[in-house]
This record gives sequence, C-alpha cells and structure tokens, in this order.
Amino acid sequence: MLSALELASQIEAGTLKPAAVIDLCAEAIAARENEIGAFVAVDIETARRRAEAPALAATPLRGLPVGVKDIFDTADFPTEYGSPIYAGHQPVADSAVVSLLRRAGGIVLGKTVTTEFAYMQPGKTKNPHNLEHTPGGSSSGSAAAIAAGMVPIATGTQTAGSIIRPAAFCGVAAFKPSYRLLPTVGIKCFSWSLDTAGLFAAGVADAAFAAAAISGRDLRVDRSPPTAPTIAIVRSHIWDQASEAMQKAIERAARAAEAAGARIEEIVLPQILEEAYRAQSIIMDYEGFRALAYEYDHRREWIGPLLGKTLDNAAKISAEDYDAARRTTKRARHALNDLVGEAKFILTPSAPGAAPRGLGSTGTSIFNRLWTLMGSPCVNVPGLADDARLPLGVQIVGRFGRDRATLEAALFLEKAIAAAI
Repeated sequence: MLSALELASQIEAGTLKPAAVIDLCAEAIAARENEIGAFVAVDIETARRRAEAPALAATPLRGLPVGVKDIFDTADFPTEYGSPIYAGHQPVADSAVVSLLRRAGGIVLGKTVTTEFAYMQPGKTKNPHNLEHTPGGSSSGSAAAIAAGMVPIATGTQTAGSIIRPAAFCGVAAFKPSYRLLPTVGIKCFSWSLDTAGLFAAGVADAAFAAAAISGRDLRVDRSPPTAPTIAIVRSHIWDQASEAMQKAIERAARAAEAAGARIEEIVLPQILEEAYRAQSIIMDYEGFRALAYEYDHRREWIGPLLGKTLDNAAKISAEDYDAARRTTKRARHALNDLVGEAKFILTPSAPGAAPRGLGSTGTSIFNRLWTLMGSPCVNVPGLADDARLPLGVQIVGRFGRDRATLEAALFLEKAIAAAI
C-alpha cells in the first residue's frame, strides 16, 4: 500500500515528484485492475499533466492522486452512481469534497466503483486479498484501490456501514468523520440524516493527514506519540453475531492496547441505544424512498432487485414511524454522550468477521448502523487477520465532534496491535 504521509513528506523534501507518484499508481493499476475492478474510469495522462503544476509544492496534499467514489459529482469524469439510469452522466460541477480535494492539491486519478446508489447491489470489484471474497460496500472500489496500492487516498460515504465495513474487509484504514464534518453537497443522496463523507488510506495517520488537508481542521495525529486512551469494549445485543475470530480479534486488540498503556473497561449500552439501532433502518429507508423518488417513479425497471425491494417496502413506512425513529435517535445520542463522556472511546467490531466468500453480497452492516445514526466519528483500525489471513477490522468510536481525539485513539491502537503481532 502507498502511505500518503510518506509520499507527501518525500515530495516536500524534494526527493520525489508528484508525477512519479502518478507513475507508481499507474503501475499498480496496470498490474491488478483487470482482476480487481476497483475503477469505473481512470485518466492517467491528465493526472500526469496536472502533477507538473509548480503550485502543487505549496499545497497540503502536494499533488497526491486520489480515487473518488462514483457518487461524488466530478466535472471532468462521468458520474454514474453505480446505476444504468445514469450511464454516461456528466455533471457540470464538482461536488464540494472534490473541489476541496483539488484546492488542497489532490489530483483525481479516477472514479472508483460504488454499489448501486451506494446501497447493497454489488459492483464488479473483488477483494485484493482473495478475489473470491467481497471487498464490502458500498465504497468497494475505494477500499480495494487502497489495498492494492493503486492510490494513497480515496473517498467514500457511509449511510449504514459503507466506509468502515469495506475498509475492514480490505485491510485498510478508514475514517468516517462526525456527521457533516465533510460537506455532502454534490454527492448523490440516499439519506440526508445519515449520509457521511469519509476517507480511506493505508494507515490511520494517513487518513487523518488527508482529512486535515481537505477539511482545514487540526486532525493530524502524526506529529507526536498518541496519548494512551481509555477504551471501552462494547458487547452489544448483536455481539453473538460476530464470528469467533472477530470476538478473539477484539480481545487481542484490547490486550495489545492495555499492554501499551491504555485503560480498558467494559460497558453495557443502555436500552435506548438498542432501540436506536432498530430506528436506523426506518430512517434510512424512509429517506431513501424520497431521495430516489424520481428514479423510483420514472425508472423503476432499471433499479436492481435489492434496492427495488427495499424501496417497495419503504413506501409503507409512515411519517409517524419515521418521526418516532428520529425522536428515539435524539434520546439515544444524549445517552451515548453521557456514557462515553469526554475521554472514553468504544472498541467494537467493524464487521461480523472477515470478508465473506462470494461476490453476490457486500456483507452486513450490523456493527456500523448504530454509530452512523449517532453521527459519531469512527475509524477502522487494520492489522489483524483470521487463520485464512483475511483482514479483521476493529473500530474505534468516539463522541460526536471529537474527531481528532478519536483518530489519536485509533492510531494508538494501530501501533499497539502492530507491536503485539
């Protein structure tokens, strides 16, 4: 994999040119793209030309190439949202995040595969660790492109588990920020209360570096050793749906963190958070039926079976049930804030286990939905694997708005795991 921090440091020092990084990415794409299928569009030559711009030397990202999930509008690439309805669709403007990427000195190398409208219908992408296994979704191409060394930074979105889960399956770091930390203007909406833009990178510090560059916030965690955090293990009401390997991975991660100096606790989630878990799908589906109203009303026959059935069922959700779910969510957010306080971070699975075999499903988001609903910052921490050497991701979840502290806690855990292996 390509470390965004290391590449930017070399460019800053003058030992590496941005165009040479484009060449590294081009080599990896040439070597593996045919079998992995991470991209729907790539433009190496335009990226090389843009990498020659002298002004890049003064930008935060210094000309690093970026893969952009194909639900982010781009003025210079088609944006098809993973749907035949939008085949060849060409936006006239970049989404806000893409504009911020360019302002920060990022070069869009190509558009990465998304599931249909960022829901569950799989695209063509395969898991770089084992081509017979899913890369997850909906940000499947972005996670796979990072894992295969095709780009050092990639964008994603999460409405249920579409950043953290594919990162876990592909063995890369990912950062789902607090809700609305990154703008969603120009991103195809599925659920306006849940959709969250985030980033993939090789390691936690790389993801934090990219997020800082794009957002203009103090999110970098690479400039000093991370402080030992208080980590709370959460075995929620769905804990028994985690595989034995994943349950052991959580224990291993906790032991490694404790050995490195972290304080480890176990907490039980209050009942209101279990109620909120069930509310997430009501909110997501109710809003999805409305966000995709045009496509459903005028192009229903072009919508895939998984999404089509979901929207059919979502049409039956009443406004009263939706409003009740929103009220439950509000109470749950207050309860979670009281539970974790200012200095506690949750350790929980990123997925039930390693990436499932087969390409007909992207896996389940059961271990992500609650935290997306809460608007909490979440970081997938790579470094663990099962007996088949498939990645097992664990996630650190923080309090809303404490994004830098959450990234620092995740970096601490990442380093502790690496030291313990």
